[in-house]
Amino acid sequence: MNAQQQPNTSMTPEEYLIFEQNSEIRHEYFDGEIFAMTGASLNHNRINGNFFNEIKTQLKKSPCDAFSNDMRVKICTIGKYTYPDIVVVCGNIELENIMGIETLINPLVIIEILSDSTEAYDRGRKFQHYRFTPSLREYILVSQNHCFVEKYVRKDDNTWNLSSYENMKETMTIDTVKCQIYLSDIYYRVEFKKTNSYTVPDN
Repeated sequence: MNAQQQPNTSMTPEEYLIFEQNSEIRHEYFDGEIFAMTGASLNHNRINGNFFNEIKTQLKKSPCDAFSNDMRVKICTIGKYTYPDIVVVCGNIELENIMGIETLINPLVIIEILSDSTEAYDRGRKFQHYRFTPSLREYILVSQNHCFVEKYVRKDDNTWNLSSYENMKETMTIDTVKCQIYLSDIYYRVEFKKTNSYTVPDN
């Protein structure tokens, strides 16, 4: 999803939650400002559905659960509300409840599907913000333009290890919940745009 700042929308968190409950589109919230989450591409939706279905199936009968798109997450330390593409939580689900409006506060795994307009944000400031969440153990980024998945795993010393995958035959393991997923399943029926090749002319 793409986030676009809305003009003149300074709100308290309570005002935001009431506004969000009655809005036809979703918004991120940070530091009094709201950001509209605009529509996603076909590839984005296919990847999201494929990945979510694989995780959901493997977590069946486990103490963990996965949610897609509409599960709002709060980063309590900085008061930010956002909507990950996919979020996984295990054990007791902890919710902020304000006026009956629920928001997840203890995500274990967060997955974001990158687009041209959000990639820098998802890799940079958004990941920086997510790291303020003590429960978060894994952060996974998925390209929608080519076969490429990156997985960040939090270590005991609060640093992060990066692993990357770029072959359809590879299997990626979400270590925290022990899900093993083929990249070919993540990218099932996804068609990448062909890029124009550049050939150096002969002298």
